[in-house]
Amino acid sequence: MNVEMLYDKDVQTNYLADKTIAFIGYGAQGHAQANNLRDSGYNVIIGIRPGKSFDNAKIDGFDVYPVAEAAKKADWIQMLTPDEVMADVYKKEVADNLEPGNILGFSHGFNIHYKEIVPPANVDVVMMAPKGPGNLCRRTYKEGFGVPALYATYQDYSGHAEDLSKEFAKGNGAARAGLLETTFKEETEEDLFGEQNVLMGGVTALIETGFEVLTEAGYSPQLAYFEVEHEMKLICDLIYEGGFNKMYADCSNTSEYGSYVVGPKVIGKESKQAMKDALKRIQNGEFAREFMDDYRAGFPELYKLRERSANSQLSQVGAELRSHMPFVKDADKYSTPAE
Repeated sequence: MNVEMLYDKDVQTNYLADKTIAFIGYGAQGHAQANNLRDSGYNVIIGIRPGKSFDNAKIDGFDVYPVAEAAKKADWIQMLTPDEVMADVYKKEVADNLEPGNILGFSHGFNIHYKEIVPPANVDVVMMAPKGPGNLCRRTYKEGFGVPALYATYQDYSGHAEDLSKEFAKGNGAARAGLLETTFKEETEEDLFGEQNVLMGGVTALIETGFEVLTEAGYSPQLAYFEVEHEMKLICDLIYEGGFNKMYADCSNTSEYGSYVVGPKVIGKESKQAMKDALKRIQNGEFAREFMDDYRAGFPELYKLRERSANSQLSQVGAELRSHMPFVKDADKYSTPAE
């Protein structure tokens, strides 16, 4: 089913002018969205626990409060903590401070869709989900553009929930690039599917397997790294800029022919079935339960898998090679999601 893309001209902007917007969390998305909304002229405050993010928000000139106090002061409470801690933060510090007519906002539908958070009936519940990481949302906003975003309404108490979510998206610069309507269910299930099967899980497993096949066949790990991981960005950039047609046009006939012939054999019927199985686990809630159970147990499985990935031969070879590439920004520095 096709949906209509909306732009700045399609969005009314008279619903948020007198409202206080509290961002609960000041990590990558919280930082980007809070600064974008403030630069668009809205009244923004931050709610967060003491720590690095609290200090960063103060340095950036925001009024910063404990989460409960920020929620109490706000008309719009935008929940931007990591998925796994969000329900605890909501239940302990936000729920009792909601007032009738408040807006409860999200940028991912996980906690609402899987009922980790069950909001009261007398508030609007909406979503604005940028289709890009926080640093890109902020950078493109400052450049006068933005990244596309999804918007959704889960609960319309005021009668204007959809207008509120669209105005919030426009304030972030997203309507400059385009807005698409969705639902909390659709956004959650598609987002998890894309991450697990293509964008992260699928791509990293494909790279790792290609590296193993080459090194087990006797090729050098360094050459294998360049072939299956380093060049991935170059190919993805071409696809991002102009789709498959641009990518094929900028590569050789040999590579194009080989990709048509071999690609469907690598990602064939078994891979497609694995994707279908993964989608079913997302749809029936099995993945969400598994993830939250691991979190509540202290993340033993996540930490084990993270350590295995960090200590793989591919990771070690890549780290060594990137250390000699000054053009690779922030090589091998990464951070876990922050509030």
